[in-house]
Amino acid sequence: MFGLGKKPPNNNGEEHRYYLLPGMGRSNRRRHQLIFLWSIIGGIAGSVLIGLGIWLINR
Repeated sequence: MFGLGKKPPNNNGEEHRYYLLPGMGRSNRRRHQLIFLWSIIGGIAGSVLIGLGIWLINR
């Protein structure tokens, strides 16, 4: 059936190996989550300021 069999090894007989490249570790993931959080906060704050400015102009 689909996905039940084991994947065959490569041409040279080795199985697929998983390598972490620089910047793919746990600490980098935490840093990206922090940047993502601050970008969401900044986007919300910017939207509020722009909305307030438009509201004041149209008032």
